[in-house]
Amino acid sequence: MIKQNISLKNYNTFGIDVKTKSFVSIKSEKDLLEILDLIKDHSFRILGGGSNILLTKDFNGLTILMQNKGINILSESKSQIIVEAQAGENWHKLVLWALERDYGGIENLAFIPGSVGAAPIQNIGAYGVELKSVFHSCKVLDLETSSLKTFDKEACEFGYRTSIFKNSLKEKIIITSIKLKLQKKPHQTQTSYGSIQNEIKKRPLNIQNIAKTIISIRKSKLPDPKEIGNCGSFFKNPVITIQHFEKLLKTFPEIPHYTDKKNKVKVPAGWLIEKLGFKGKRYGNVGVHEKQALVLINYGQAKGKEVLELASKIQEQVLRVFMIKLEIEVTLM
Repeated sequence: MIKQNISLKNYNTFGIDVKTKSFVSIKSEKDLLEILDLIKDHSFRILGGGSNILLTKDFNGLTILMQNKGINILSESKSQIIVEAQAGENWHKLVLWALERDYGGIENLAFIPGSVGAAPIQNIGAYGVELKSVFHSCKVLDLETSSLKTFDKEACEFGYRTSIFKNSLKEKIIITSIKLKLQKKPHQTQTSYGSIQNEIKKRPLNIQNIAKTIISIRKSKLPDPKEIGNCGSFFKNPVITIQHFEKLLKTFPEIPHYTDKKNKVKVPAGWLIEKLGFKGKRYGNVGVHEKQALVLINYGQAKGKEVLELASKIQEQVLRVFMIKLEIEVTLM
C-alpha cells in the first residue's frame, strides 16, 4: 500500500527528518513488479537499512523500502557453497547466519550496518576484505526492459567502495537479491589488516573469533545510531601515489599507510581528519565523533545541509594541508 507525505527520520541512521511524497514497502519481487509502472512514471529512490545515506532535502517522488527477506543455499561442493540472500535482509544477520554454519568469507565484514541489497552498490569492505572477493552474482530488475536480469562479478565493475550500480546504472536497476560464494573448512582468513592483527592473537584463530574481534573493535570505535545519529564512515580512505606519499612523509613521518598492489598507498582518512583537530569537535547540531574521526554525527536536530557544510570544511582543510582530495563515501539524496 502506497502512503503519502511520510517522514523518513526513522528510515535513515543519521536521523535526518525529511519527507517523501510517496512511500511503499516491498516484501517480494512480485510486489516490485506490481508497482513497475509507478516507478517508471515517477522519480524514485531505494532505501534498505538507511545506513550509508545522507538525506539532504524533502523528496517529491516515490521512496521504496526493500523488505524482501530470505537466505537459501542454492548449491554446495566439498569446499564451498553458493548462498542467495534477498535484498531486504540485514547484512550483519547474513554474516551471523554464515558463522553459525561455519561458512567463511564474510567474517571480516561483520557488524557493517545496512541491507544486503546495498552491499554490491558500495562494494562494502572492512579489514582487508571486500564484498567482491566472495561475490558470485546478483539479480536485478532492469527498469528499461521491465525484466529480471543477472549480473556476474565482472559485470558489476567493482572498485573501491563503488560499482556500476553507483555509476552508469544508478536509478536504472533495482537489486532484488545477491549470491555469494562462501568457504567450508579449511577457511582462508585475512587477519593482517590494521588493529585486528594484534587483537586476534588473544583468541584461537577461526572465523567466529575473527568476527568477534572485529565486532568488538567496531563497537569500541563507532557510535550506535540508536543513541546518536550517524551513517558510519563518511569519507573514503584516499589512495595516493607513492611520490605523493613520500612528500607527506617528510612532514608527517608518523602517517599510517597501507601499500596496495598497484604501487599506490592508502592513507586512513580518519587519521588525516584527527591530525587537523576535528576529532570530538561539535559544530551546532553536527560534529565529529570523539572516538572515530571518520564518523560525522547528528546531535538530534541536524539537517542534511549542516552535515554537508561540516564535510566541506573537513575536505577543504585536508586538501590545504595534505594535498589530498577526500571523497564522500555515503550516498547523498
